[in-house]
Amino acid sequence: MQSNTILFGWNRPLVGREHLSATHFGEFVEYLGSLAKSGTIDSFDTVFLEPHGGDLNGFFLLKGDPAALNELTGSEDWARHMTKAGMHLQGHGFVRGFTGDAVMDRMQLWTGAIPD
Repeated sequence: MQSNTILFGWNRPLVGREHLSATHFGEFVEYLGSLAKSGTIDSFDTVFLEPHGGDLNGFFLLKGDPAALNELTGSEDWARHMTKAGMHLQGHGFVRGFTGDAVMDRMQLWTGAIPD
């Protein structure tokens, strides 16, 4: 039961790095588009959150085959983008997740662990 999503989120650009952040945002969207076009990922969504006082203000949600996502996060291109993001974003990071049928698999795992 492997995860079939990646959530890459951020808080906000570092002060003074807003232009770099905007440029890299466009490059990253282009990169994700090329991954979708090549079939490396199934799809991606870009989400900006309304101001709410929290530390997550936007994210990309990538969906795809678990093995392909594993390969993606181990790639040099992915590492390059994550390194660059660290130079202009505050509170950035990515985490694996579950959608679709994988949610029910995880839920069964969780309910199976509940003590009687």
